[in-house]
Amino acid sequence: MHEVRAEMVASVHSILVEVGQQIAAGEILIILESMKMEIPVVVDSPGTVQELGVQVGDVVQEGDLLVVVLPSGGPAGVR
Repeated sequence: MHEVRAEMVASVHSILVEVGQQIAAGEILIILESMKMEIPVVVDSPGTVQELGVQVGDVVQEGDLLVVVLPSGGPAGVR
């Protein structure tokens, strides 16, 4: 299981996945917004979305849980 966490203070602009969804490497999970810039949260490895830790409009702090991913091909990473 891999926990995707916020890397900065931002608001959740949009969530592009849902629980149970299969995701591919390079897929955008969430778009955060900070200082009028949109920041995509991208997964490096394929897997299944197990949990969403945020909703659209939430304000997240650095380190807050965004998504839990169950990897399907080894450890998942985020960039």
